Amino acid sequence: MRLQSAPGLSKGHPGILHQYAHRLVAFEYIRGSRPKPHSLVFIGGLSDGLHTVEYLSDIILALQDSDWSVVTPLLSSSYTGWGMSSLGQDIDEIAQCVGYIRNQKMSLYGHGKVVIMGHSTGSQDVMHYISCANPRPYHPIVDRGIPEDRYAGITRPSVDGAIMQAPVSDREAALWVSKTGTEFDSPEVIQEVYRKTIKEAQKRTYETGSGDETLVYDTIVPLATTSRMYYPADTPLSSRRFLSLLSPQSPHQPDEDDLFSSDLADEQLQKTFGMVRTRGVLHPRAKLMVLYSGRDQSVPPWVDKVALLHRWQTILGEGAWHHNSTIIPGASHALSDPDQAEPRRILVERVTGYLQDMEKL
Repeated sequence: MRLQSAPGLSKGHPGILHQYAHRLVAFEYIRGSRPKPHSLVFIGGLSDGLHTVEYLSDIILALQDSDWSVVTPLLSSSYTGWGMSSLGQDIDEIAQCVGYIRNQKMSLYGHGKVVIMGHSTGSQDVMHYISCANPRPYHPIVDRGIPEDRYAGITRPSVDGAIMQAPVSDREAALWVSKTGTEFDSPEVIQEVYRKTIKEAQKRTYETGSGDETLVYDTIVPLATTSRMYYPADTPLSSRRFLSLLSPQSPHQPDEDDLFSSDLADEQLQKTFGMVRTRGVLHPRAKLMVLYSGRDQSVPPWVDKVALLHRWQTILGEGAWHHNSTIIPGASHALSDPDQAEPRRILVERVTGYLQDMEKL
């Protein structure tokens, strides 16, 4: 989750623009004169794009004298595209980026590590990338135009490490809004808006066309409604993505986006955290690092962060949980507030230490 606009950066960063797939590009930030055989692929959250996460500048500067460059792919879901996209589509495109970067670095240097790092909903992408079936299952909307009996899917290349920063629950964030209300609506009014919108989205999630071949289309939740829920007024949100974010059948039947809610049973976590080693997409000796923000505005006060991370660690298994994982004291969701110098220092220290460990694999 990320719905705030980040202030503009005062300084640019040199680098290379890569086209890694049709109509998809990634920017590789390169500072210093050293060769950069290793790559940290950074995936932002909802509404993010090129350099909208401010602390990325700190990471880029910290890595300028290392063998690591930072790569930020633009996905179909970047900026305002997230409302019509899905985690499944994201990981298909991330897979293409990872494959491109790995091949490019191999051709230049003969070797190279690739680590993926997600911020906010980018963390959902990271978890989905390393835990779901490979290739991912067929989806009638994401894979429209491809008959199910001919669906092959994109096989995701393995990665040498994975980092999740601010892995929060969109469902619990929305529930918190419904309990507190907004500056315009009381909690009772917002709860009724959610109830009616969920009911309508469930009733009209898809529309079908007719002709030589029946086509399935997303429906759009009215912008006047989603903007009352603190979603951006300029972002069309499909009924399918809306229901995935709100996941009304949770915690018993969580939707695709509901990976990190505190009320998910161990049985559900076994399907995500518990599948990381089984899928084999994460390097067998690599470990997942989780950096949770201690003062995350998107996390309701009833969430016990320490207990939540302990559950994730237990399900994942000690051998797959990196020792640098932590709750960063005082850190806000994107570490973009004026008082975030120390949390950002801790984040950069943890990330650079993790990358040094992954180089030894």
